[in-house]
Amino acid sequence: MALKTRAIKQTFIIPASPNEVYDAIMDPDEHMEFTEDTAEGSSEIGGMFYAYDGYITAKNLELEKGKRIVQEWRTSEWPEDYPPSKLEIMLKEMEGGTELTMIHSQVPDEQADDYAEGWKEHYWQKLQSYFRKKKGDKRRV
Repeated sequence: MALKTRAIKQTFIIPASPNEVYDAIMDPDEHMEFTEDTAEGSSEIGGMFYAYDGYITAKNLELEKGKRIVQEWRTSEWPEDYPPSKLEIMLKEMEGGTELTMIHSQVPDEQADDYAEGWKEHYWQKLQSYFRKKKGDKRRV
């Protein structure tokens, strides 16, 4: 029987440059700052990245600073019989910030809705808030 999977596609506008967004996602220290949770690992191709106290495990497949992140991705809730999913994040400069487009493919069908909501709540909305606060702080200085 074939494993049922789905793709999640989301686009958000982040009020920061593509390089700033890339660094926030890939640098463990900055990742912890915006998610307010643990992160550790490598920002090199072939390296592993862990987030949310080991809930997320990712292997970096392709990295192009300020433009693109491709990872093999899974969580601690991933069904054993499913291979890792593929996460692709594309960053495009635009007026007022960065257009972030995420395509998360090969996601187990029964988990896709939860992951779609999780990406919005635990990543993209937090990234937006993080950079809005940073911008606000610069104006007050």
